[in-house]
Amino acid sequence: MARKPNYSFERQERERAEARKAAEKAAAKAEKRAAARGERPEPPADEG
Repeated sequence: MARKPNYSFERQERERAEARKAAEKAAAKAEKRAAARGERPEPPADEG
């Protein structure tokens, strides 16, 4: 038997995954940019 869909929860999960991916991409980009300038990158803030 199929389960009842919970569209709002599924959408929130997708948005969280996209936000996490975008944050990781931005952090990697900032680290790469800092390395190109010869600076030491700041350690990422742990928001856990």
